Amino acid sequence: MKILTAQQLRELDQFTIKNEPISSYDLMERAAEMCLAELEMLDNYIVPSVYICGKGNNGGDGLAMARLETDAFFTPKVIVLEHMEEGTPDFAKNLYRLSEETSAEVIHVRSMDEFPEIDEYALIVDCILGTGLSRPLEGLLAEAVKHINTLKNDVLSIDMPTGLFGEDNSHNDLNCVVHADFTFTFHCPKMSFLVPETGNLVGEFKVIDIELMEKEFNPSSEYEYVEVSELHKLHGKREKFSHKGTYGHALLLAGSKGKMGAAQLAASACLRSGGGLLTAHVPICGLDIMQVGVKEAMCTVDSNSDYCIDLPNLGPFNAIGFGPGIGTEKDTANVLKRLLQDAKAKLVIDADGLNILAENKTWLNFLPKGTILTPHPKEFERLAGSWGNSFERVELQRAFSQKYGVIVVFKGAHTCITTPAGQIFFNSSGHPGMATAGSGDVLTGIILGLLSQSNAPETAAVLGVWLHGAAADAALEKETTETLIAGDIIDNLNKAYEQLNLFS
Repeated sequence: MKILTAQQLRELDQFTIKNEPISSYDLMERAAEMCLAELEMLDNYIVPSVYICGKGNNGGDGLAMARLETDAFFTPKVIVLEHMEEGTPDFAKNLYRLSEETSAEVIHVRSMDEFPEIDEYALIVDCILGTGLSRPLEGLLAEAVKHINTLKNDVLSIDMPTGLFGEDNSHNDLNCVVHADFTFTFHCPKMSFLVPETGNLVGEFKVIDIELMEKEFNPSSEYEYVEVSELHKLHGKREKFSHKGTYGHALLLAGSKGKMGAAQLAASACLRSGGGLLTAHVPICGLDIMQVGVKEAMCTVDSNSDYCIDLPNLGPFNAIGFGPGIGTEKDTANVLKRLLQDAKAKLVIDADGLNILAENKTWLNFLPKGTILTPHPKEFERLAGSWGNSFERVELQRAFSQKYGVIVVFKGAHTCITTPAGQIFFNSSGHPGMATAGSGDVLTGIILGLLSQSNAPETAAVLGVWLHGAAADAALEKETTETLIAGDIIDNLNKAYEQLNLFS
């Protein structure tokens, strides 16, 4: 799914109105119907709604929803903020219909002295302003937003939390942005939903497809939001007469004394992601641990007892993973240096492998093209330098991928993946429970397994990140975000694949 800017979305709206053709009012009605259908699915929909509307088209969406909700279930309360003299024509038409066709109470507010009390159990539906805002709120709108944020009510924002910019908010006043619990956004997520500075203001978001004519309009975008419905193109079915060799042979260099758990997690995840064969290269202290803990893995044993100092024969392998729990000893660093020099197979480097690269930055120039790096924020900062905000970081990440010809998987909420071609992918799966020890080792293993199955590095990264998050989502059927551990992600990879296979 392309991520479009506010300007592109306005142009797409106008293109659809002209070419479907459909009136702007009827498009608003369609959006309201779809939002109301989603609203009915919210757990707290049994409570009454209070619509707080501006006088633009976002307010018109709210008035249309209030009218439709009155027809269907409740009689909501509507608060109209009189922040400008004239409303848009579609707002005015919806206000007239609401007044003529329903008994909904409409309260016009010109100052905060006139703002009514809201029942503490009501659901507030924020329809004050949508996309296109480019400067911080002032006056009545700013005061109303600050007041809403003091209330304990759940808040649903339509299209955008009022006050939020669609893209960079570094010059915005985030105290004047609605803190939403839910957001129903039209057509695609906005960039500001996907970065930590502003993503928490959006709450849980749902993309509402209002049938805009994107295919015909064909806007350009370097940003993609990765959803399961689009991943089937990357995932091939297994052939009836295939065998384990069909799905590749992976090599995992991992583990050191006291950190063999990381190696086990990565190895198990590699095999569970569909890899045909796996050999783990481990120090002497890790052999029994790996052979007992991951029975399906073969092992080669290093000559050193506590950490790796040898590079095994790379000939049999078509994908190689380096890093989980391997440590940063000088001799181990030399193993990575030799790997970069000798490897013909595709690489994924994580954890201590990234720390070694950060201490030897000239080695970045020798990374084989298409290598996958999977840093968390601090690891990427050590590799690439600091940034002022997430938009600067995304551009820094893209430039890093292009400079060194690598795929960077920047881990976190909506994990961001950049490619040497300048593409930027944001992931849709996962939850905060994944912030737990070993989760990154599991991701490395999944990506390694996908690489071993002859997937392109870009495919392995995008698909692997989604599977990782989807498995964690499935684990919440039994676990909570507090109790989930990395092994639960591996245990639920089957459910992630089941979901993926529905679209294949």
